[in-house]
Amino acid sequence: MKNYLFIILSILFTFIQSNAYAARAHLEKEYQNAWCKKNNGIQEVILYDKARVDCLTKTHAIEFDFASKWGESIGQALYYSTVTKKYPGVVLIMENPQKDKKYLNRLNTVAQKYGIKVWTMEPSDLKQDVCTGK
Repeated sequence: MKNYLFIILSILFTFIQSNAYAARAHLEKEYQNAWCKKNNGIQEVILYDKARVDCLTKTHAIEFDFASKWGESIGQALYYSTVTKKYPGVVLIMENPQKDKKYLNRLNTVAQKYGIKVWTMEPSDLKQDVCTGK
């Protein structure tokens, strides 16, 4: 009985998770491509331990994440920064700027303390090819 419950819960979790990603206006990689290209960065730089920096510029090691994953972006940016000896950066993807502002505020609170540069992107930035620094 426990095995059946585990299987059902696993299927349900997979379904919910896949639908959450399906609800996104654009893939994270689309934001990454646009921003990294505009800022003369190198995408998907593989580190010695197989971790991947989303975008590496002359000065920053940058993590891209959707706003609700703001907490994860901090750890990854700090790690990439430590390994690459560059400044940490996060591009926070704000698909619904009004709703996502709370996540940006949380990120900025920590970013100010630890010297993390924060940029934001919205779906309209992909059409206009505009990326804002905050």
